[in-house]
Amino acid sequence: MGAWDLLLTGLVILFGLCGVLLPGVPGSWLVWAAILWWTLKDPRPVTWWLLVGATVALLLSQVARWTLPPRRLRAGGIDGRVLAYAGTGAFLGFVLVPVLGTVPGFVAGIYACERARLGRHGEAATATATRTAMRSGGWSVLTELFTCLLITAAWLVTVVWR
Repeated sequence: MGAWDLLLTGLVILFGLCGVLLPGVPGSWLVWAAILWWTLKDPRPVTWWLLVGATVALLLSQVARWTLPPRRLRAGGIDGRVLAYAGTGAFLGFVLVPVLGTVPGFVAGIYACERARLGRHGEAATATATRTAMRSGGWSVLTELFTCLLITAAWLVTVVWR
């Protein structure tokens, strides 16, 4: 597989990660489709195992999301800016503290957005936006984003390792 194919796969995965945070974009399925395309272009046992693992992880993620409250982000007053901060925080947390940093990074991103909006720590810490965001679909978004980040990390390790 050439460098351009890997770059295209990486861009689709990145678009899928961003799509998790955007309503109406099937982010997790874009990540899965990129892994499928990469597997079909480079059919080796390790790529097939990664595709199987990604499929199982995404199916488990969907089952977990069905048990969570439905995504009603707009009704809870959560706009795209809050999701952008939360997604950036989750990504930075995932990179700084591999895997485990996603959850605190997601919540810290929501707090940072509220801190920028309200201006002070006390108001941002007691703001109901963090609780509202998590109750109105934040857990659902976080579950899907965490799964996609795990798949992306596995893909990156596989690409670098082989």
